Amino acid sequence: MEARLVDMHCHLDRIADAPAVASDAARLGIAILDTTVAPREALLARRTLGSCDTVRVGVGLHPWWLSDGSCTDSDVDLLVELVSSSAFVGEVGLDFSRRHEHARERQLEAFCRMAETVAERHLPHRVLSIHAVRSAGAALDVLERYSLAGKAAPPGLSCIFHWFSGTSDELARARRAGCFFSVNEHMLATKRGREYARIIPEDRLLLETDAPPQLDAPWNAQDLEASLARTLDAVAAIRNVDSHDLGAHIAQTSLSLLC
Repeated sequence: MEARLVDMHCHLDRIADAPAVASDAARLGIAILDTTVAPREALLARRTLGSCDTVRVGVGLHPWWLSDGSCTDSDVDLLVELVSSSAFVGEVGLDFSRRHEHARERQLEAFCRMAETVAERHLPHRVLSIHAVRSAGAALDVLERYSLAGKAAPPGLSCIFHWFSGTSDELARARRAGCFFSVNEHMLATKRGREYARIIPEDRLLLETDAPPQLDAPWNAQDLEASLARTLDAVAAIRNVDSHDLGAHIAQTSLSLLC
């Protein structure tokens, strides 16, 4: 796989006419990690996007879908079944914000079952894209409990915190655990997010769009390209480095995770 830009967290399958967008993105030199929000959607995405060489489809179960009842215990069972043999997992995680905290235990149960499956069904290469809102510490607790982060983590496993918004102590802890961080425009809109983009180690820094802004809405490859380019330029300015050099390094890191 070759690409000059890599979107490491995109809900590509929930963009209108996703196969056409994927094809256009490939022509623009953009590779994509498609993070699905429910396991059945991952199965559909594999059928519709699996033939695109520059797309990797993750198996996901978004915590919001657990908190609003869109996903049930049977969906958690399917998640676990699919994760056991999947190299790409996401979007999974925890959200303890006011709107979703009522489902804390359901979220934890699903996230723990996912982590246990990853620990028990080792693959030579696996990537996890993790949602953690007001829950980064809890997510790290689970990853460490199942030896998925830190020195005990199996070789070939990479954990990515997408749009990291935890505390500075949680960021330091995630850095020590060897996690990656995907940064988007929304993260850079906050003072905290810009500071995190400055201090995240270069070899752990990734780009993302978290597109589309509204699921199932029209979006196009040029929109993805523009968002990634703006994020890259902003991060380079924050870090006071050359945008082209930083972009090349980030792309190399990202492609090593997708291959």
